[in-house]
Amino acid sequence: MNTPSGDKVNPWVVTVVISLATFMEVLDTSIANVSLSHIAGGLAAGLDESTWVLTTYLVANAVMMPISGWLSTIFGTKRFYMTCVAVFTASSLLCGMAPSLNWLIAFRLIQGIGGAGMAPVVQAMLADIFPPEKRGMAFSVYGLSVVFAPAIGPTLGGWITDNYSWHWIFLINVPVGIISLMLTAVLVSEPEAAKVERARVFRNGLRIDWIGFFLAVVGIGCLELFVDRGERSDWFSSPAILTAAIIAGISLLTLVFWEIRQKEPIVDIPLLKLPSFLASFVTMFFMGFILFGTTALLPQFLEQLLGYTAQQAGLALTAGGVFLMFMMPLVGGVLIPKFPAKYLVAVGLVILAASLFNMTRFNLGISFDMAVQARIFQVAGIALIFAPITQAAYNGLPPGKNNNASALINLARNLGGSIGIAVCSTIIARRGQFHQARIVEHVSAFDTETQSALVHLKAMLPHDPSSLQPLRYIYGEVQRQAGMLSYIDAFWLMGILTLLVLPLAFLLRQSHGRSDAPVGH
Repeated sequence: MNTPSGDKVNPWVVTVVISLATFMEVLDTSIANVSLSHIAGGLAAGLDESTWVLTTYLVANAVMMPISGWLSTIFGTKRFYMTCVAVFTASSLLCGMAPSLNWLIAFRLIQGIGGAGMAPVVQAMLADIFPPEKRGMAFSVYGLSVVFAPAIGPTLGGWITDNYSWHWIFLINVPVGIISLMLTAVLVSEPEAAKVERARVFRNGLRIDWIGFFLAVVGIGCLELFVDRGERSDWFSSPAILTAAIIAGISLLTLVFWEIRQKEPIVDIPLLKLPSFLASFVTMFFMGFILFGTTALLPQFLEQLLGYTAQQAGLALTAGGVFLMFMMPLVGGVLIPKFPAKYLVAVGLVILAASLFNMTRFNLGISFDMAVQARIFQVAGIALIFAPITQAAYNGLPPGKNNNASALINLARNLGGSIGIAVCSTIIARRGQFHQARIVEHVSAFDTETQSALVHLKAMLPHDPSSLQPLRYIYGEVQRQAGMLSYIDAFWLMGILTLLVLPLAFLLRQSHGRSDAPVGH
């Protein structure tokens, strides 16, 4: 790649530069989770109101992502990327300085819009910069930002909030964004393939698919709203959630039928007709489901049931992230050049399923080391999936489709993550109630084991004049056991889903060492 002055720039330097801001954008999907109570207190708002800080970012991110491929083609890849970074950085500064919750929500909306285009554009640029035989390693480096960031988000957010203030979880983006803009301006130039595609679009006459744009914004926005707010509002018992679900279903179904008939679709649905790309899309969706689902579940399990602090729970995830830093280059540099993507992804899915079934053995007595080992086991599978499937998604694409493919693949990961978190949260809530009801059936004053336990507890526990302390203890243990069983149910579900996706791995096109079909631009 050449700089504007014509000097040759190492493509690996470019990879690091354009992945820098993307890391911060993905980090922002999870860094605010543990700071909501501090944000609510600092801005004199209720805790439930503060959750809109998360929802607005995710909705804006999801709405803009599928059309980011079209926008980067129209405005130019480098120009669009730098605009996204600038909007993200400026809105991060405004978030950190927000005087009220309403202003913070408004700025988070802008931040989500700016951040949405960064990951797809970076992925498309890497596909343009590197030849097929080197993309595996490039996507592995890029994958570190996408997979590692959400894992350390809660830990970093908790540490910043505890030691400084919640404002800094947004303000830390500002210097990183400025550095990224400066380095991108100097070191990164527009890929030649992107220039050719942009010239082709304008030569044929620019046509804006306004109907597709409207259907995508409304459909995906309502779907994200339904997924993110559903559990808090008791799903279909809420008129607002039910309305969002109906609008999302109608809009997205109409979008599919509309876009497959368009010559220049704003959301390139016709790409899903390609078996290899469809397999990549679906597998990436479920990888997002598992990755974000378990990233949300494991800290909750350790904090709520085992009494860990937020930072201690986050360290269990961070250990897996450190292991990922060693695994991703190994996969990209050693395994992808030697083995077909379908075999690497298949092995990765088997390892991922095995790691989830291993988590079904969790109990209330597991140690910190066991939690760390379980996460590392899981990350080993994810490392074998992410880079190969990202590379395989670009093999066999028609010319000029890299930007559109990137938008869809990143949309699959983000929607999978949102749905995974929602499904897992619902399982924890509903199955926890179910298990508690079943366990309570066996706790009775007429049950000999219960009577024996009460006598034993009265002798062990400090004297309580109300004589209710043993009962409180038993009820607390019932809640903990029921909670543990609900987490195990969630791990079972994710393990089974992973195995169901396994056959799709064998639909992926060859992607090791060479390209056996036309790619990208």
